[in-house]
Amino acid sequence: MNGNSTYRHTNTAILSVCDVEAPVLVSSAEFDERLAPTLERLGLRPGLLQNVAGIHERRWWPEDVSFADAAALAGERAIVESGVDRSRIGLMINSSVCRENLEPSSAVAIHHALGLPTSAQNFDLANACLGFVNAMHLAATMIDAGHIEYALVVDGESSRYTQETTIERLNRSDTVVGDVFDEFATLTLGSGAAAMVLGPADRHPQGHRVVAGVARAGTEHHDLCVGDMERMRTDTKGLLDAGLDLAEAAWVAAQVEHDWAQMDRYILHQVSSVHTSALCKRLGLDSERVPLTFPFLGNIGPASVPVTLARETETLQAGDRVLCMGIGSGLNTAFCEILW
Repeated sequence: MNGNSTYRHTNTAILSVCDVEAPVLVSSAEFDERLAPTLERLGLRPGLLQNVAGIHERRWWPEDVSFADAAALAGERAIVESGVDRSRIGLMINSSVCRENLEPSSAVAIHHALGLPTSAQNFDLANACLGFVNAMHLAATMIDAGHIEYALVVDGESSRYTQETTIERLNRSDTVVGDVFDEFATLTLGSGAAAMVLGPADRHPQGHRVVAGVARAGTEHHDLCVGDMERMRTDTKGLLDAGLDLAEAAWVAAQVEHDWAQMDRYILHQVSSVHTSALCKRLGLDSERVPLTFPFLGNIGPASVPVTLARETETLQAGDRVLCMGIGSGLNTAFCEILW
């Protein structure tokens, strides 16, 4: 049953979408070098990240840049590009997975850094790698309802600390082959930030309409990927198989109301070459219409969809149809159609 999992928006447009690239480049070859003692002891070949996942490098933030700092950098860029007076922003959602502490929310530090008005609601929305797409839906729903004029969605992710601790742990003498593969997905992560300003479409005809979407849950798979800032354990094959099944279920349900088989661009959550190829094959997507950022940025979590979209803006033309597609550990999936 579909319930209310497929939906349409009536009066929301994207006014800007921006990314900020973390400045420290870290190659997968460097990870191989740092893990060389363990790989050699266990008889594992280097190059898995490049040859299997297709990830050749990723970015890190400097150690003195916090998750909130990164999100605020992207937020500032998006506000300036949108031309919206920040005093009119009524909602700011931080969809970051990474956070310094449980309380208070990371959103409050970002709200303060951006000088947003006291009237702007602000909070964290966490849903693994799906958070940004969920935040777009929530913001658009509030704009459609007339509850707010403008919304800002931000995301700042950093893989540096988690990857440093993972490499240190995997280099212990008691590491076995299973440990390497349980934590392999951790090494595919990357750092970055993104932000988006949304507003009423009837006041911004030059904006990019948020048209419709679909969402599906497969929470029986909530234990396939479990992580915190210290460690992430992933059943890579189980997560891939379950994610493909869930994405296909959402795709099939959406076809009743939406024709998404011939979009001009598919903005996928960036995971790996294996994941991308499998999803394109399962859903019949034209891989030529699927831009990739994971080979040089890695998997930036919920920031990967807006980062990839931001990097496509110069090639998109008015009237192009874009489908943002995310899958988050847990499992949850959501798609969002944009008319450029």
